[in-house]
Amino acid sequence: MTASRCATAAVAAAALVFGIGTASAQQNVRTATSWPGGVHLEQFAQGFSKQVDSLTGGKVKFQVFPAGTIGSPLKITESVQKKVAQAGHSWPGYDWGLDKTAAVFGGYVGSPPAEALLHWIYVGGGIDLWRQWRMEKFGVVALPCGSHSDEIHMVSRKPIRKLEDLKGLKLRTSGAWAEIANNLGASTVILPGGEVYPALERGVVDAIEWATPGINLPLGFHKVAKYAILPGVHQPGAVLECVFDKALWDGFDATTKKQIEAAAKLSTIESWMNINLMDADALAKLKSEGVEFIRVDQAYIDGVAKATREWEDKYMAADGGWFKKVVESQRAFMARWKPSAEYRSEFR
Repeated sequence: MTASRCATAAVAAAALVFGIGTASAQQNVRTATSWPGGVHLEQFAQGFSKQVDSLTGGKVKFQVFPAGTIGSPLKITESVQKKVAQAGHSWPGYDWGLDKTAAVFGGYVGSPPAEALLHWIYVGGGIDLWRQWRMEKFGVVALPCGSHSDEIHMVSRKPIRKLEDLKGLKLRTSGAWAEIANNLGASTVILPGGEVYPALERGVVDAIEWATPGINLPLGFHKVAKYAILPGVHQPGAVLECVFDKALWDGFDATTKKQIEAAAKLSTIESWMNINLMDADALAKLKSEGVEFIRVDQAYIDGVAKATREWEDKYMAADGGWFKKVVESQRAFMARWKPSAEYRSEFR
């Protein structure tokens, strides 16, 4: 046997013994996203991809593409359904126009607080409902795939303190809040991430909401709108999502499926912790750069809560089905979670 053949045999033997992937064994998965860049792309979507790469030993690689590269950034599920992409990373609430249940899973104005939302998903039955709903209604496999806590309610060119201040406000938002804020007098518009800053800068909108302080800061919204409105009643927590083509998922063996599920959960918990700390640092930075923080009054908070309950009850009665089932599941979980305030200091 020649030296070259010996070397080739040795590499092949090592691959068999240690499970080292070869080019032919590696599976590349084209993954569409809603994110043009920044934290959503780099920490959430690419973070999930790195976790999968690590846990599968390079066997599966999710190739993450920025928003608009594959399909519409607001229609990631559709891109996977139509097999334009094999997988996608997005926020489920972008599908709320097709099914209001989407907003409930992703976090919305009526959601449990952020920590309770994660508990509901992972130990309160939420993840099972989520996966069943996605398969039944959309024919795709879904996993929670990233999370963060309360958002900034609005970055605004105008001060907002009372419900009356919403009247006529041109507001970029998405999900359930787009409808509820509209019911409260705002003029809402849904824009993908890449269009949010230009719309605020040019005055196409008066205010925008886009995630948390740490995600906001590098995008520079505060440079064109000086008011940050708190608290984030429209989004007390958010959970992102990975969706997979069913044929792709069915093609994975049982071990690989477990590894991908573990990667999704790990990226969800890691992003939760990383962004919470990033938010604390960003809040201080935004204040140092002259951002004026305004807290809305209690009547505003109560009015939003009332309008949200009416919105939920309306669609529970009209649509029933999955929407009713998931809202009732969250409400029951929150009744179970409520005693936490009696002994958890951070809830007081």
